[in-house]
Amino acid sequence: MNKKNDTFKRKRDNKGIFLRLCKYVFGYWYLFVPAIVMTLLSNQLSLLGPKYSGEAIDAIANKDGVQFDIVWKSVTYMIVCYIASALLSYVLAVIMLKISQKIVYKMRKQVFEKLTSLPVGYFDTHATGDIISHISYDIDTINSTLSHDLVQVMTSLYTVIGSLVFMWNISKPLILVFAITVPAAVLFTRYRSKKVRPLFSKRSRKLGELNGYAEEMLTGCRTIQAYEREGEISNRFNKRNSDAMDAYYNADFYGVTMGPSVGFINNLSISLVMILGGIFYLYSQNGTVASTSVFFITLGGVAQFVQYSRKFAGPINEFANILNEFQSAFSAAERVFAIIDEKPEPEDKPDAKELENPEGEVCFDNVSFGYVKDKTVLHGISLVAQPGKTIAVVGPTGGGKTTVISLLMRFYDIDSGRITVDGVGIDDIKRASLRKGYTMVLQDTWLFKGTIFDNIAYGKEGATLEEVKKVAKAARIDAYIESLPDGYDTVLTDDGINISKGQRQLITIARAMLSDSEMLILDEATSNVDSRTEIKIQQAMAELMEGRTCFVIAHRLSTVQNADCILVIQNGRITESGNHEELMKKGGFYSTLYNSQFS
Repeated sequence: MNKKNDTFKRKRDNKGIFLRLCKYVFGYWYLFVPAIVMTLLSNQLSLLGPKYSGEAIDAIANKDGVQFDIVWKSVTYMIVCYIASALLSYVLAVIMLKISQKIVYKMRKQVFEKLTSLPVGYFDTHATGDIISHISYDIDTINSTLSHDLVQVMTSLYTVIGSLVFMWNISKPLILVFAITVPAAVLFTRYRSKKVRPLFSKRSRKLGELNGYAEEMLTGCRTIQAYEREGEISNRFNKRNSDAMDAYYNADFYGVTMGPSVGFINNLSISLVMILGGIFYLYSQNGTVASTSVFFITLGGVAQFVQYSRKFAGPINEFANILNEFQSAFSAAERVFAIIDEKPEPEDKPDAKELENPEGEVCFDNVSFGYVKDKTVLHGISLVAQPGKTIAVVGPTGGGKTTVISLLMRFYDIDSGRITVDGVGIDDIKRASLRKGYTMVLQDTWLFKGTIFDNIAYGKEGATLEEVKKVAKAARIDAYIESLPDGYDTVLTDDGINISKGQRQLITIARAMLSDSEMLILDEATSNVDSRTEIKIQQAMAELMEGRTCFVIAHRLSTVQNADCILVIQNGRITESGNHEELMKKGGFYSTLYNSQFS
């Protein structure tokens, strides 16, 4: 029973995917309609070719002698039809290519826009390489089907129907051959498709896993080499590579068997047509069959029927191969649509307000939260950050420090309790407005391909060169920038890999300094700079961030000694709070941690 239900669901899903792809195509009806017209004209002209060639053969085999005028006329018409058909086919291919390009552009745009609207939790549970695979490989697979296979399907349908009409007019008895072979080909194709469909889905999934692993390992290549784990990592990659290749092989192996099998059936039908056609022609020539009989056929008629039977059988054979491509495209489309259909972050409340000119008072009132249901990470967290004050959050790894920051930015919604900014619950504030109220500097720097000026100015729209230089100087990165041949016009490569990690961190800190937000979040922001530079940055930050509410997460306690309040979070609970002197006097976890770092 379950198997039947799964089969039904799979059929229903394929139908839905097909209809969704059709909506993309019909969105460009002004190109698609001319494409259909050209398909009809091209195939109609192509179908007329065998008709004229048959007339030429009958004119040559005429008992009264060769009728040259008919021969030349028929041959001329045949050549014109084939040339015109080829030209229309070329124009058709160009139009379908344009349609597919527009659809791919639109689809990639939709996927990327959806990704930017998804909650952070989605990226915590999906590998980056797998996501990139959706945008590149899967959409390219869909593009191939739309630009080539869709044209082939339209062409095949018209050719099959048109050939059948011409064959019916030539000899009705010979068509009975296809009454046996066509159902056999259709039934076989249907049977094999059910077997092949899951294999193409697995192929797409395995490629995504391979891309995800490759992206992860390439990101950590320095660590891999430092620990001399190249061999181990290569073996793991080879295992995933082997799985992906096996999935490719199985999908293609079982898929390509349809083409030769259906081709055999079609070749058998053509052979039967030629044998029966020859018999009918011989009986027609010796007068056994009257010219008015349905069994009567001329030599040209036999030639026409054979050509039309090839046109009739060819698309059926091609359809088996095209079906493989469609199965692959459906699997790819299913993965792409899965992203497009992902639920974005919940919409703001209808009465949600803009956070305008915030003073910066942030409060946690008995907040509890868990990433997974029934698995709480934070337990009853309460704190008050007064405007312009600095709150430091310290504690062991996995205690919940970064989770607190994620809740401040409302990357996740809390399970219970309340978080307020200036006395207003953050769920009553528009998300974009709330996040704009914060400037965030993370341990993992993010720089984009562009000039150093562009990367720093990213923190403030319309920033001037003077403003950028000011914050660069405050972040102690100005001397390095000006020592470069192109100065602030120096182009950084992707993620700034052509400069040191410490320099990347300084640039992101300069970017943060340029922001006009009233609240600042520093998550291990100085972990990649030396102690001397760290002290200078702290001095500059204290001056430039004066009047802003700051949240600082740090393992190096030297960066939080001057905080107005230090919170110690262990196992999701605040176990200690106070300033540096107060916590040192308590002799608890903070003092033990501090003494271990500076003893």
